[in-house]
Amino acid sequence: MGDTRRTVLISAFSLLISSFASAQWLETTIHVPDSLGGLGRPQCLVYNSTGNTVYVGDEHSGSVIALDGVTNQRIAAIPSGLDALALCYNPAGNKVYCANSGSGNVTVIDGATNEVIATVPVGSCPCALCYGPTSDKIYCANLGDHPVEYDSTVTVIDGTTNTVVATVPAGKGPYALCYNSSDNRVYCANYYDSTVTVIDGATNGEVATVPAGAGPNALCYNPADNKVYCANSWSGDVTVIDGTTNKVVATVKSGTWPGALCYNQTDNKVCCANYSSNDVTVIDGTTNGVIATKTVGYYPTALCYDSTNNKVYCANEGSNSVTVIDGATNAVIDTIEVEDWPIALVWSPVQNRTYVANYGSSSISVLRDSADTEEQ
Repeated sequence: MGDTRRTVLISAFSLLISSFASAQWLETTIHVPDSLGGLGRPQCLVYNSTGNTVYVGDEHSGSVIALDGVTNQRIAAIPSGLDALALCYNPAGNKVYCANSGSGNVTVIDGATNEVIATVPVGSCPCALCYGPTSDKIYCANLGDHPVEYDSTVTVIDGTTNTVVATVPAGKGPYALCYNSSDNRVYCANYYDSTVTVIDGATNGEVATVPAGAGPNALCYNPADNKVYCANSWSGDVTVIDGTTNKVVATVKSGTWPGALCYNQTDNKVCCANYSSNDVTVIDGTTNGVIATKTVGYYPTALCYDSTNNKVYCANEGSNSVTVIDGATNAVIDTIEVEDWPIALVWSPVQNRTYVANYGSSSISVLRDSADTEEQ
C-alpha cells in the first residue's frame, strides 16, 4: 500500500515538474507614452530578427516605438505617418516598413539605426503589408475609403531602392496579404467582393482571381502542402487554395466571424480565431479537416505561433487575456491576464517572448516561456 502511494506521489510530482518546465507567464508590462514619445493606441507589431528588436505601431501618435529584445527597454521613437496600421520586416535589407492608413504612405525604417530612410506614397488607406524575399519586394494592400470609393490596388515597393515599381489592380477592398514562397506569389484578400487576387512576384502581374467566402479578412500560407488559407468573416468559413493551380480545394467550416489565422509548422496545422464564437478552429494541413475547436476568451482577435515550444498564443480582445494552446495536443494549457483590449501579437525567438499590444491601455504585455523554471 505504501509503495502504491509513493508511486502516485512520484507521478504527481513528475507531472507538476513537467507542467512548470513548459510554463508561460507575464514577465512585464511596458506602459506608454513616455519620454521617448508616446503611443496612444498600439495596434500592430513586428519582430526584427537581425537586431532582436520589436517594433510597435500606433494609431494616434504618429510614431513607431522600438523595443530592445533583451532588456525590453524603449530604445527609439521613430516618426511615421498617421495611423500606423501594419508593419513588416525585410531581413535582406534589415528594414522595417510601416503602413500609415491615415496618410496614405509607407515609412521605411533602417533596422540598424532606427532612422527613417524613406517615405513611400501608396494608395488610399494602406492596411496590410507583406515581404516577398525571392524578388526582394514589399507589398502594400490599399483598402480605400469605403463606401465613398475603393482604391482596389496593391502597391509593390522595391526592397533595395525603396521606390514603387508597380501598382497592381485588385478586387474591392484589399484587406490582407500573404506570400507563397514555393511559387513566388502574393495573395490579396478583397473584403468587399469576396475574392483573392493572386500576384506574380516576378512580373507583378495578376495571375488569377480566386473566389472566396463572404468578407475575406485574413490569410496564411502552408509551405508543407503549398496551400493558402483565407478566413471569411461573413460566411464563417476558411477557403483553402492550392498554391500551384490557384484553385479552391476545400471550404472548411469555422466558428462565427473568423478573423485571424496562423500556421503551426511543427504539426502542419492551421489555427483560425473566431471572433464572435469565442473559439479557435484547428485545421489539419494535409486533409483540410477540422481537428479540434477550442474555447478561448471573449472576442479572439489575433494569433501567433511559438515554434520553440510548439504553442499557439491567442489574444482575446474582450476578456483582456491571452490563451495558450498546445500545438501538439490542441489543449488549452494556460490563460494569462493582460491589460485592456489586446489586439496584436508577435513572438521573439531569442528570449522566447510573446509581445501583446493592448490597444485600450496604451501598453505592451511581455509574456515569457521557458523550459528553465529558474528563470521565473
